[in-house]
Amino acid sequence: MVLKYKRILLKLSGEALAGAQKHGLDFDTVNRVCASIKDCVDAGAQIAIVVGGGNFWRGRSSGEMDRTRADHMGMLATTINSLALADSLEQLGCEVRVQTAIAMHEIAEPYIRNRAVRHLEKGRVVIFGCGTGNPFFSTDTASALRALEIEADIIFKASMVDGVYDSDPKKNPNAVRYETLSFMDVLNKDLKVMDSTAASLCNDNHLPILVFNLEQPENIVRAISGENIGTVVHS
Repeated sequence: MVLKYKRILLKLSGEALAGAQKHGLDFDTVNRVCASIKDCVDAGAQIAIVVGGGNFWRGRSSGEMDRTRADHMGMLATTINSLALADSLEQLGCEVRVQTAIAMHEIAEPYIRNRAVRHLEKGRVVIFGCGTGNPFFSTDTASALRALEIEADIIFKASMVDGVYDSDPKKNPNAVRYETLSFMDVLNKDLKVMDSTAASLCNDNHLPILVFNLEQPENIVRAISGENIGTVVHS
C-alpha cells in the first residue's frame, strides 16, 4: 500500500459503531472498523482517533438538563467507545493508548501532547477520549484541536454519509455531492459537515478534511491510499 497521508486524525461517528441496532456497540462493526485501521498501521501510517458518543448519549436530547452536566455525560460516552476501540485493536495486535481530556488515571492516560506524538512515532494508535474536556465544544472541535496539536496531515471524518451534499440526501433524492469544497463554502452555505467552531479552526490553520462513509470500513484504507472517495474540504 502506498500512503498519501502519513499522520491521520480519524474522527469516528459514535452512531456508526452501533451498526444496525442504532444504539450501543455492535462489536462486528467495531471489529471491521479496527481491522481497516490495523491495515493502515501495518502500512506505516500513524493513526490518532477521536470518537463521538452519540450511540450512548446526545446532550442536545437531554431536555431540561443543565448543558454542562449533559456534555460531561457525553464525554463519558466517548470514553466507553474509546475503550471498546482500544480493546478491539489490541486483540488484532495493535499497540494502543487511550488518553482522556478529563483525568481517569485508573483507566486511561491523561492527554499530554508530547506523549501522544511519541506514541504515534512508535507506531501506537492513540485514541483521544472526552473531547476537549470542556462543555459546549463538540467532538468535531476536539478533532480539529487534536489534529493541529499532533500536526496531522489531514482529518478523516468517517460518518454515515459518503461526503458533503448541497442538501440532505435522505430527504432530497436529487441532492448533489461535492468532490471538493472550501471551508468558507461550508460556513456560508451552512452545510452540515461540522460545527462552525471546528470549521473555522481548520480553515484558519489550513488543515484539510476528507468526509466519507464508514458503513464500508475499507474506505479508511482507500482514503489513506489517496483514492478519490468522499468530499475534500480545504481552506
